[in-house]
Amino acid sequence: MKTIYPKLILEALEKVRYPGSGKNLVEAGMVEDNIRIDGRRVSFSLIFEKENDPFIKSVVKAAESAILTFVGEDIDIKGNISLKYKKQAPQPKAEEQSLKGVKNIIAVSSGKGGVGKSTVSANLAVALARAGYRVGLLDADIFGPSIPKMFGIEDARPVLENVDGRDLIVPIEKYGVKILSIGFFVDPSQAVLWRGGMASNALKQLINEGYWGELDYFLIDLPPGTSDIHLTLIQSLRLTGAIVITTPQQVALAAARKGVDMFQNEKVDVPILGIVENMAWFTPAELPDHRYYLFGRDGGKALALETGCRLLAQVPIVQRVCQSGDEGTPSALNDGTMLGLIFADLASTVASLCEAEN
Repeated sequence: MKTIYPKLILEALEKVRYPGSGKNLVEAGMVEDNIRIDGRRVSFSLIFEKENDPFIKSVVKAAESAILTFVGEDIDIKGNISLKYKKQAPQPKAEEQSLKGVKNIIAVSSGKGGVGKSTVSANLAVALARAGYRVGLLDADIFGPSIPKMFGIEDARPVLENVDGRDLIVPIEKYGVKILSIGFFVDPSQAVLWRGGMASNALKQLINEGYWGELDYFLIDLPPGTSDIHLTLIQSLRLTGAIVITTPQQVALAAARKGVDMFQNEKVDVPILGIVENMAWFTPAELPDHRYYLFGRDGGKALALETGCRLLAQVPIVQRVCQSGDEGTPSALNDGTMLGLIFADLASTVASLCEAEN
């Protein structure tokens, strides 16, 4: 059995980089000189600048993994890394918390999961960017972040940049869209076991401490359903409007009605820009003139009439849209295709409606 000594621990920690600076933990001076070894039990402290550092959890997990990998799989390290902070970060002033440089904030919502909300969010963001607008996209689906996959940036790790004395998280930019997702900071293979308050605070941090800059449109891909996360975001941001995604299926329409009601509730009172009916029909590539209504017909159109909302678009099922999402190339990038044209029209309609709201 290999003897453990501090130098081995430090060498393992040199394999871990702090996302905020790109330096390894030892080089960045984040490992306190107090490595304690008791048999196979190892403990030490990591030093962060402030308590609300967004990279704490991912760095601690990476440090544990490095020691188990490079020192020994039998090392008792889990839960033995303590945290220290150089300073307590001052709370941002109320006026600093608002997205001052953002013209329009749009929530993209769905009553239930599996209706393609994130697919629509990603393609709308790309279509707006291709139309010449400055666009940001926040993946607020805490428990199932999929935007990184759809943009092919699962391995991206945002860094911190000091802006006017504040450490801000620099979004990852792809296809002209600035993107932040909780998926950048959690292990994609593990479930996110957070209570509502923790999830809401994490999203607030990505919003208030993201270096978004000047944007024409800031899209928020909300979690499915209606919850305290939705209320927190709605109450803390000045939303231009909301878009509700549904499929023609009756169970999806029933859930979408609740989503519409949430935004129309007098305590919330967020304008609904309209409804997008996703998976409206299926057209096989070999029969481009045929439409097969797999989940019912015109359910989204009927819901729009029932609730007094606009029907913004009907998006068909096309095999390529799934492939594009898996490959990280949203369908809106393809100008000459049916889906490319649909999302371009959706972006144009949304832009016109937002101008009318302002």
